[in-house]
Amino acid sequence: MPDHPAMPIQGNPTQAASIRAAALFRFLRDVWTLTRPYWSSEERWAARGLLAAIIALNLGVVFITVELTEVNGAIFTALQDKDQGAFVDQLLLFGGLALIYIAVAVYRLYLNQMLQIRWRRWLTERCLGDWMEGRTYYRLQFAATPADNPDQRIAEDLRGFVQLTLSLSLGFLTNLVTLASFLAMLWSLSGTMTVAVFGVELTIPGYMVWVALAYAVVGTWLTHRIGRPLARLSFDQQKYEADFRFALVRLRENAESVALQGGETQEQRGFARRFARVVDNWWAIMRTQKRLVWFTSAYEQVAIIFPLLVAAPRYFSGAVPLGALMQTAQAFGQVQGALSWFIDAYVNLTDWHATTSRLVGFHEAVREVRQSAQATPRIDRSVGPDGALRVEGVELALPWGGAPLLRADLTIRPGERVLINGPSGSGKSTLFRALAGLWPFGRGRIGLPVGGDSMHLPQKPYMPIGSLRAAVAYPSAPEAFEAEAVRAALDAVGMSAFAERLDEEDHWAQRLSGGEQQRVAFARALLHRPGWLFLDEATSACDPATEARLYGLLAERLPGTTVVSVGHRSSLPAHHDRTVTVGTGGDGVGQLAGC
Repeated sequence: MPDHPAMPIQGNPTQAASIRAAALFRFLRDVWTLTRPYWSSEERWAARGLLAAIIALNLGVVFITVELTEVNGAIFTALQDKDQGAFVDQLLLFGGLALIYIAVAVYRLYLNQMLQIRWRRWLTERCLGDWMEGRTYYRLQFAATPADNPDQRIAEDLRGFVQLTLSLSLGFLTNLVTLASFLAMLWSLSGTMTVAVFGVELTIPGYMVWVALAYAVVGTWLTHRIGRPLARLSFDQQKYEADFRFALVRLRENAESVALQGGETQEQRGFARRFARVVDNWWAIMRTQKRLVWFTSAYEQVAIIFPLLVAAPRYFSGAVPLGALMQTAQAFGQVQGALSWFIDAYVNLTDWHATTSRLVGFHEAVREVRQSAQATPRIDRSVGPDGALRVEGVELALPWGGAPLLRADLTIRPGERVLINGPSGSGKSTLFRALAGLWPFGRGRIGLPVGGDSMHLPQKPYMPIGSLRAAVAYPSAPEAFEAEAVRAALDAVGMSAFAERLDEEDHWAQRLSGGEQQRVAFARALLHRPGWLFLDEATSACDPATEARLYGLLAERLPGTTVVSVGHRSSLPAHHDRTVTVGTGGDGVGQLAGC
């Protein structure tokens, strides 16, 4: 399904109706696709039990509303007859029913919220699992139909989907039961009406029912005509809001780089451009909602007095008492309200459609990435016959059948310290990603060492928000290493000043300089002691003396670790046994060959 709500249909009315019907079917299918897994999951019995209880309470509310309507009619009849005893009795009955109604309404809301949070928790855990599994979060950027702002879809769209699905489905069911309950009452209270049409008298039984039906049908049709643009506008508003928020987060995460380069004016322009989309789309929503509210407000106000106007002739003729008139008006209001559910829920329905479209788009993108990962990879990665790392006939390319970037043949034996250097843009970092299994685009074979546990240190290490101990132990849990071992690793890489701040929580990516973050990455390597260590410009932010110290630590404390470095600094060859240089072939494609 396209990651966008359907556009308004123009042209042949029959064809347009068929297209809209197909779009409605696809939408309901998508809702079912998103809904079904939870209701057949390990939590299905608890979920079904809660849903059954909520439905029972909703039916209870309808039943009590019917009883209150009858009691209300009896109260007005007692007032008309000046029957004080009957009036007091009916008031007491009304008070008892009202107390029960309040209790049912409270627990209906409570259980509904309980079901919402349980369903949302399950969906969130599942979506996070799908997003993280197989490095989908990384590969998603290469999808043919990428999903924008996956964080917003997981954090906000799931919440909105659960809330709207429950409220709209239960609301529809409640209104359906309300319609059935009050329809019979209104039919019996309406009596018959005789009208003359072209000189012929027609008797209409239960005429108030037909009036309510006609009133609701006309109102629903007009509401849809006026508010139809809201589906697309709501979808776009969620996207523009997420884009604007993401841009703000990026500035916060890269505050130092922007400040050093004096990029405030350019960033401000970018913010203004993105926020202008938010504002322009919001104005379009406002204009559409203004027209919609004009109509719905008038519709609701007329609905208050309309049944009295229609039923008043029978009251003034003496056919019904005052209590029956008021009961008729209330029953008409309930029937008309139930038939007008689409009008009242129209804005929520458009939000539901937009939210569902975004979630389906996200799931489609995740499915596409996972299927691509499970298919036969173009770069074959398998364990080799010996302990060496062998790159054989590998040709790295741009995503989705793009131009070749680098051709490589290389063998690295256990215990070696190999430097891969070359000019910037020659494909060294792409080879680094391919060795880590992140870059599947290309062909050839990478033979992995048997039992070779590996660790990869990128140029900009990831610093999780939390304690310094968690940042140093990453990707392991903070408690995986003794505090003394963590302090010793920090001291070894020249960060003894931070050794007593292990439990201090901070945004360390902003607190530490680039060189300090790279030293933390080396401290991680000292703690984890991998068999194979891959470094991509891992000392680019360090001075030569610090670089020499860090590589010296690897030789001293990890003597059995195979080190593969990617970089172009002139000081790096001194810290390696062998240097392999990326050259350029006759066709301009990078070439790497080394035994």
